[in-house]
Amino acid sequence: MIRLQDLSLFRGIKPLLENVSLDIFSGQKVAIIGRNGCGKSSLFAMLLGEFAPDAGSCEWPKGWQVVSVAQNIPQSDLNALEYVVAGDARLAHLNARLLEAEKAQDGHLIASLHDELAQAGAYDIEARAATILAGLGFTEDKLREPLHAFSGGWQMRLNLARALLCPSDLLLLDEPTNHLDLDAVIWLESWLQQYSGTLLLISHDKTFIDNCANQILSFENKALMSYTGGYSAYEKQRALRIKLAASEYEKQQKKREHLTSFITRFKAKASKAKQAQSRVKQLEKMQDILPLHQASGFSFEFKPPKKLPNPLIKMEEVQLGYGQTPILNKVHLNLVPGSRIGLLGKNGAGKSTLIKLMSGALAPLAGEYMTSAGLHIGYFAQHQVDALDMQASPFDHIQRLNSTMTEQAVRDYLGGFGFHGDDALAKVAPMSGGEKARLVLAILVYQQPNLLLLDEPTNHLDIEMRQALNYALQSFEGAIVLVSHDRYLLASVCDDYYLVDDGQVKAFAGDLDDYRKWMLANSAGAAKPQDTQTMPSSSASSSSTTPTIDKRVLKRLEAEFRQQTKAFRDEIKRQETLMSSLSEQQQSIESKMSDASLYEASNKAVLTELIAKQAQVKGDLEEAEMQWLDAQESLEQAQAQFDQQLEAARV
Repeated sequence: MIRLQDLSLFRGIKPLLENVSLDIFSGQKVAIIGRNGCGKSSLFAMLLGEFAPDAGSCEWPKGWQVVSVAQNIPQSDLNALEYVVAGDARLAHLNARLLEAEKAQDGHLIASLHDELAQAGAYDIEARAATILAGLGFTEDKLREPLHAFSGGWQMRLNLARALLCPSDLLLLDEPTNHLDLDAVIWLESWLQQYSGTLLLISHDKTFIDNCANQILSFENKALMSYTGGYSAYEKQRALRIKLAASEYEKQQKKREHLTSFITRFKAKASKAKQAQSRVKQLEKMQDILPLHQASGFSFEFKPPKKLPNPLIKMEEVQLGYGQTPILNKVHLNLVPGSRIGLLGKNGAGKSTLIKLMSGALAPLAGEYMTSAGLHIGYFAQHQVDALDMQASPFDHIQRLNSTMTEQAVRDYLGGFGFHGDDALAKVAPMSGGEKARLVLAILVYQQPNLLLLDEPTNHLDIEMRQALNYALQSFEGAIVLVSHDRYLLASVCDDYYLVDDGQVKAFAGDLDDYRKWMLANSAGAAKPQDTQTMPSSSASSSSTTPTIDKRVLKRLEAEFRQQTKAFRDEIKRQETLMSSLSEQQQSIESKMSDASLYEASNKAVLTELIAKQAQVKGDLEEAEMQWLDAQESLEQAQAQFDQQLEAARV
């Protein structure tokens, strides 16, 4: 068991945790969440003994083996498999002792060490390491390649494999999915579900947390709040806490206003002086109940594209690859406004190659490939992050797109992506990976594309920024092609999935749960389906008599529905904003009218003006509510008609 007692943790003068006490029991799988910079990685560093807590204590059983993922790879002549095997420190120590015993020809010690090595798994460690590496995407021929042959992302996979191979009582994983594709994430998820030790996991992937964790520790107001279950359970529990806290906060504020009003009115009157002084002491003793909810620092949306040609891209029998080496063959894919496609498939199958073709970075080797004259692509990939001007600021990057923008307009725009104040003027070079990714998204959104090509856009983004991106993509009117290991984003954004496998791109009729089952079965050596289009969907009956809708018809109907209902949805949003503003005005007026001095004769004119203003705001609010109801009713009628069209389109 890990026990924190009155623990306080600082970074410099910044308090991260204050007087935290909690227990984490052996075998628990705990996800640690919170905004970037709140202290998650610092908590891990403390657990690894890199520094001591500033106050209090952190204890766990003596003899526990604590394992984490190293953040760098040393210079070495080892190949991938040798490097991973060498990560088991205990086996390395036993092997070193065995060499010494053999030199000394100590037969008794040699026999004893062989027994210890057998118990420690020395004689099947290469097979276990190879299995882990295969799960993380390494092909057999890659196992013998030297470390320096791998890119930074693949080297991080090697470090992850090392951590998984080592026996551990406590496993610390800090953003383990950042450098993985979806297949590797699914494999890692399955591995962690079987892990018997105590797991502490930092992740911004909601689905990954749901499937790996049974407890959440959330950084909130310099404390660690505990929630039972995965991320979905956390959201429900936190919503309830926010609701209760907001209610208590409102009650407290009303009481505070009442006490303040009493003190103001009566502290100068001798007959009430004692009571007023009592209220002053009562007010001083009141401790603020801070509302739990903190508004997201990110808020942005895609403006409607200037043009929406149909189709945007057309492919017939396209072959693509590098040089004269084909990667994908006979690709048939048409992108129209409203297309929302998620690309599935193992690493190296050709997903990024297909996106590069659509971005214009690659030319087709054969086949018919057509793009519309009005095509305007927004492309997000790691090389866009690396191509930022490192000596310029976010402000510079946006102003270069439109030199006529005022300074305030640029700042307001960047504020929606979390660049506030001096952050908007800071150089890009020292920024974190998440900050750079947010800047690339800001540039992409500003350009009003009609086709979004997103290759792992959530790497390094925290949960709040991922959610903001999710919301923005929901209302995007153009076409989307998405490669991501974030299944929450895939499921929320994509209407169709295409499997890239064995040089082919085919429609995948199942959902992400079906893909997970197929991927695990395929990696376990099960027979691969001949035609992915025949795979069952968990959301539909497997009976051949179940009516379905032709996907091309469905895409057309959905695109028409979004276009037809845009005015209704915009009106609903507009009226909701107006109602919120009017409600605030109404509350402000009512607050002013609660002042007893307002009803004195000298303030009659002020009171009359407030009463008139109150009536006007009330009328405006009622009108806004009626407009909102009308738009809502129109949207519901359109939805009913759309449902009828879907029913009629079933074949």
